[in-house]
Amino acid sequence: MISTLETKAVVGRRVEFAYYRDQDTYLPGIITAITEDPASLRIRLDGARSNLAVRPDYEGLRYLDEIAPVPALPMGRFHPAAGHFDDNTYAGVAVCQFEDEDIILATANPAAARAALAAYFKAQNMNPDHNRHDPDRLELAWVVFEWQPEDAECPWLMDFAQEGDDMAIQIHYLPA
Repeated sequence: MISTLETKAVVGRRVEFAYYRDQDTYLPGIITAITEDPASLRIRLDGARSNLAVRPDYEGLRYLDEIAPVPALPMGRFHPAAGHFDDNTYAGVAVCQFEDEDIILATANPAAARAALAAYFKAQNMNPDHNRHDPDRLELAWVVFEWQPEDAECPWLMDFAQEGDDMAIQIHYLPA
């Protein structure tokens, strides 16, 4: 006999998910896949690009009545928002430091970029006088951001571009 839980755990079913520590805040999402491993459901929360692995009987999972087609994972070029930089926002500007220590500031405004850089340095306990990040080397650059497949090492990549390139935006860039 098939349990009620097994009939509810179907690809495309809308769900609400709460992280273990925050059982009062439920986030909407959708079941994107069912696998045979111990965490058998893959759930993509609305607005996210990656799946969570969740047991079908997880106490922070609510099954909703709606079943819909699973939306395609966004791919291609996009304009970033603060959340795309892991919510690293300083002085109102999204900031990302790459593994090679280059820093990008998602603004074309020089004053906003400098304020965000100063706030970032302070939050990270970085002293620009004692490292490779000289704020006077901050430069305006045209770039494009492009989503990568879900299993890629990084969710998105940034490439330098030219004004007029499709989806290009201006940011401030500080090479290490």
